[in-house]
Amino acid sequence: MTFQDFMDAVLNFQNYGELLPLFRDSILAGAILGLVGGLIGTFVMMRDLAFAVHGIAELSFAGAAFALLVGADVILGSLVGSVLAALVLGIMGVRARDRNSVIGVIMPFGLGLGILFLALYQGRAANKFGLLTGQIVAVDSTALSMLAGAAVVVIAGLLIIWRPLTFASADPEIASARGVPVRTLSLVFMFLLGISVALSIQVVGALLVLALLITPAAAALQVTSSPKLVVLLSIGFAMLSTVGGILLALGGRIPVSPYITTLSFLVYVSCRGIGAYRRRRGRSGRIVRVKATEPITVSELSAL
Repeated sequence: MTFQDFMDAVLNFQNYGELLPLFRDSILAGAILGLVGGLIGTFVMMRDLAFAVHGIAELSFAGAAFALLVGADVILGSLVGSVLAALVLGIMGVRARDRNSVIGVIMPFGLGLGILFLALYQGRAANKFGLLTGQIVAVDSTALSMLAGAAVVVIAGLLIIWRPLTFASADPEIASARGVPVRTLSLVFMFLLGISVALSIQVVGALLVLALLITPAAAALQVTSSPKLVVLLSIGFAMLSTVGGILLALGGRIPVSPYITTLSFLVYVSCRGIGAYRRRRGRSGRIVRVKATEPITVSELSAL
């Protein structure tokens, strides 16, 4: 393959104006999923659940593959797999060490099931590939309605539990001592996280789901320590990656996930560079801790 062939496959904007109106639903779906991913990603980072997101994605992949095999709705199968995995992790993995052990067991099991179901599936190969790399360019009005409904559930749930969840995520011991239902909040959050993972898989696939739920929030944390600004930046970065990736993918012949993950990575690298520059100049607003696992103190929550 020559360089020109590569560029034609990746960025080819012939007839772009004609294609754009045909993928209005896909662009709207990307914006919705960017909003959900950026919003819940801040709590994923605060609660140190990046590894859990990957584990949930594997069982979500297994659920979607099973739905594809039996002819059921793939989005529904993905949701069932994600929610089950998230609730199992929420129930069994209370401590970080226990949680990581459970994830290490669930991840290969879910991936193995997904591969088994795809091996038994006799339909189009593109359907199999789409579960791993995303297939948002095929979103129709029905799928968009389902995605929007699930997104409303996640956003409403987060808004209802926002303040106690922030307290419990920052310092669970003090929160528990003050009567905050830490375990119940954990289960509710894992349920919402399961829905978010299933939705994100529709964009980037099971293999690259971290690009939507982790990278935007991680990038935001590099440039600010303000809780409100972290949330806003995380949402902005996630929406930039998803919508921008979809718009770029319309001009190429490859799946949408490489565009989204590349934009997300570039945003993170840029923010990390800005954060490093600010620290060298002594103007960093980030909170410095001795250990990465050290919880945020109660006084740091006053900004909320």
